[in-house]
Amino acid sequence: MSDVQYQSRRDWLLTDAPQTRRQARLGAIYQGWLTFRANKLAMFGLVILILLIVMAIFAPLLAPYSPFSQDLTNRLQPPGAANWLGTDHLGRDIMSRLIHGSRITLFIVGTVALIAPIIGLFVGTVAGFAGGWVDQVLMRITDIFLAFPKLILALAFVAALGAGIGNAVLALAITAWPPYARLARAETLTIRNADFIAAARLQGAGPMRLLIGHIWPLCISSLIVRVALDMAGIILSAAGLGFLGLGAQPPMPEWGAMISDGRTYILDFWWVAAMPGLAIFIVSLAFNLLGDGLRDVLDPKGAKE
Repeated sequence: MSDVQYQSRRDWLLTDAPQTRRQARLGAIYQGWLTFRANKLAMFGLVILILLIVMAIFAPLLAPYSPFSQDLTNRLQPPGAANWLGTDHLGRDIMSRLIHGSRITLFIVGTVALIAPIIGLFVGTVAGFAGGWVDQVLMRITDIFLAFPKLILALAFVAALGAGIGNAVLALAITAWPPYARLARAETLTIRNADFIAAARLQGAGPMRLLIGHIWPLCISSLIVRVALDMAGIILSAAGLGFLGLGAQPPMPEWGAMISDGRTYILDFWWVAAMPGLAIFIVSLAFNLLGDGLRDVLDPKGAKE
């Protein structure tokens, strides 16, 4: 390890005088985990999301029935021993459909969280680093996207591309990147004239190397916090597209489409729409709590403000 003796691995991680870069990096990660763990609400959100991931992975094993099997003799049954969350208008088990629908939710969240921040990071850092007419053109394009409500713009893209979960995810990703571009540009403007950037440029680093190796790593922490906080909005937008019939198509057990199916019966058979609505609420709340915890760890200055 080193010539310095530590009583435990914890002391090695929390030392104020790390001996190697690896020790400093692992110590920062461990201190961040301690800060995150101290936030009980953030831990609650993390537990919910872990349960969601486990539920999605083992959906065929956890679901008591097939999400597609219909039993018209058992339609619109209230929650009970046979069907814990009741059945819908086609006699399908709501609990089974919610469990399998978690896969669709994670697919949407994961895909949008992978595509949108990358586009925003590239556009924002290029605009902030290059400046001049490049900055003006890219930011005006960003402003055009920001001028429209996100869901309305997503509806327009889905209407042009056609209904379906793939097109819905693509539309959400296309409409979600502008805030990340704005954030990345602001971060880039604060560091593009820093001394370490000038030193790297004197050593022969080109623009792409400066962006990828020096600027992007400093922007990622802020983007991670923003992504975590935006996941709830992405879930709600995806559910909105499904509710309007533009997302996942029947008989896929998408939560927004399930609410749409149950809106006709909401006064007499409330559980048909209430159960998927409750699932959306719980997962959205979990992402918001997780985002607050990550903000405390990755952006303590912003958390205090």
